[in-house]
Amino acid sequence: MSVSLAKGGNVSLSKQAPNLTKVSVALGWDVRGTTGADFDLDASALATGSDQRVVSDKHFVFYNNLRSPEGTIEHTGDNLTGEGDGDDEVINLDLAAMPPTITNVFFPVSIYEAELRRQTFGQVRNAYIRVIDAVTGAELTRFDLSEDASTETAMVFGELYRNGAEWKFRAIGQGYASGLAGIARDYGVNV
Repeated sequence: MSVSLAKGGNVSLSKQAPNLTKVSVALGWDVRGTTGADFDLDASALATGSDQRVVSDKHFVFYNNLRSPEGTIEHTGDNLTGEGDGDDEVINLDLAAMPPTITNVFFPVSIYEAELRRQTFGQVRNAYIRVIDAVTGAELTRFDLSEDASTETAMVFGELYRNGAEWKFRAIGQGYASGLAGIARDYGVNV
């Protein structure tokens, strides 16, 4: 049974699915209003240590770097329009093979060329992040973003993290007006 989270809420994925080894983190959204230009939202993953700084620049997984160096985090590809129902972008994680140096994985979503196209998350609706057991296909948790982020061009949707032997997920929903570059810098990526 899936757990619906509010901002700041967390859930133990290991308790939801005791034999959990692989998950898919799926993100979706719809466009509320348009400036005429297409909306291209991009999901990313930032794999960090306990200091919440990326393990290396190669641990910033996004449309131009689809796999982490050890292959435990893989982006399935860039959806350029967000058209259609269901998940728009998916990132797969092999929790069983995740090196112990990776303790947290953050999931930002950014609007491509937001400033040039004059687009913000205020023009996006029905945004969500959900975690799926990749082996069984069962949804474990979901966070529906409900805030009006009228100036933000990027947002950290959620975080997967280790707590002892458990994997947990936290709903974050923190917006950034500085785009993906601002988020990447905050987590120690050289941009």
